[in-house]
Amino acid sequence: MKHFSFSIPQNVYYGWGSLNDLTEIAAKTEASKAFIVSGPHLKKSGYVDRCAEMLTKAGIRSEAFTETEGNPSTDTVEKAAALFKESGAQMIVAFGGGSPLDVAKAVAVLGCYGGKITDYEGVGKVTGPVIPMIAIPTTAGTGSEVTSFSVITDHSRNYKLTVGSTYLLPKYVILDPELITTVPLKTSAYCGVDALVHALEAYISLASSPFSDIMALQALELIGSNIRSYVADRKDRQAAEGMLLGSLFAGIAFSHARLGDVHAMSHPVSAFFDVAHGLANAVLLPTVVRYNAQTDTGKYYEIYRRISLDPVSKEIFKSEMLAEELRFLNSSLGIPDSLKEVGVDSSKFEEMAEDAMKSGNIAVNPRITTKTDILLMYSEAY
Repeated sequence: MKHFSFSIPQNVYYGWGSLNDLTEIAAKTEASKAFIVSGPHLKKSGYVDRCAEMLTKAGIRSEAFTETEGNPSTDTVEKAAALFKESGAQMIVAFGGGSPLDVAKAVAVLGCYGGKITDYEGVGKVTGPVIPMIAIPTTAGTGSEVTSFSVITDHSRNYKLTVGSTYLLPKYVILDPELITTVPLKTSAYCGVDALVHALEAYISLASSPFSDIMALQALELIGSNIRSYVADRKDRQAAEGMLLGSLFAGIAFSHARLGDVHAMSHPVSAFFDVAHGLANAVLLPTVVRYNAQTDTGKYYEIYRRISLDPVSKEIFKSEMLAEELRFLNSSLGIPDSLKEVGVDSSKFEEMAEDAMKSGNIAVNPRITTKTDILLMYSEAY
């Protein structure tokens, strides 16, 4: 067995209504002022104000930045970082989906070391502790609360840059399933499949380990058995609880095993055409799974039986069947079938493939992938 290591250095609080624990958790930071990073929907719904009220109960003043967009940009990060510095805050509350959490991580870096977020592009460029964070995800999908990455769009290059460092891990995480019961229909589907992709790619990654496999399989079990019910009725308490926990385990899995071609290819789709990250992943997933099928060592069946409503026996199963099962799942969740349907222009495939090949995820994809392979997969998914 190959060498592997793992670390879970965070404090995670899970449970229905656990947002109410924010007062007690925030008090542990010993900060006198907090900077809340969130989005316009949560501001409008009153959740940001509720968050601020609980901080007040802990004796902590707060200011909020609520202008994060679906694919957060370097401009947004710079604006948020400038406001953070003006606020005089000593702690950040990242409150929302993957976008606010990514922005919060970037602000935590710039608030401590200055410069621009592009200065920290890559892995290991952040060399020390950043501003302490409390992460409160409000979607079941990104797993950003337990990953050491921040993904930001640089529009000057039509490129999604990644900042990677274990210092980006939030110190505290609050997982309240009640918060994901008001998620819009499409968002629940896109984020749900995003979490599924995290678990699937981590499980078949060349960098997987017994530890990441356990996390990935538990995530696949929870997501596969709950995603349809959750998307159909976000107020289904059991489904919401399963999805949020599944997203957590998927995040832990891929933070230790990385991802693969789906993510390498989806980032350019989002950067060039502003397609939601989870939607881009979902549309590309069946094509990439089909491409990787010839490298399957038995893991495809373990994925298949956890997501299929009526799985066949292992003796009958063929690796190619997983791609069709995923296509069927997408259809049942109302997810478009092709890149063309989501507004992608095939004339950009050459540039997109160039960017996809820059991703570190290509190196751990189970099947060796060249730029030509990426172009063929883009064409097939189109």
